[in-house]
Amino acid sequence: MSAGPVISIIDDDESMRTALVGLVRSLGYDVRGFASAEEFLDCGQVQSFACIVTDIQMPGMSGIELQQHLAARQCALPVIMITARHEPGLEERAIASGAAYFLRKPFDAETLVDCIEKVLTA
Repeated sequence: MSAGPVISIIDDDESMRTALVGLVRSLGYDVRGFASAEEFLDCGQVQSFACIVTDIQMPGMSGIELQQHLAARQCALPVIMITARHEPGLEERAIASGAAYFLRKPFDAETLVDCIEKVLTA
């Protein structure tokens, strides 16, 4: 295992999760993929992650609910939220919950990379 930051990718869409894990790993980061917010929370290593990239809309706990859960436990991990949804107010709710960045699918890989690098150097 590398000594660098570990990035968590949480997305119920397996193809998206696999693509994002591959992208982030190709940049040299240690990365772990999770199919749900619950799976991530159950891993028992939440504090070992440097950053979370999570889908907003998932079965069970949403990305916004995950952010609220972490904040309620004083866990200040930076969260980058991604979504394919275009409902009014969604970006505002995500940012209000504490998301560091909000990206709509499809997004440019370089945009995600920039967001990750910014939160890791903040």
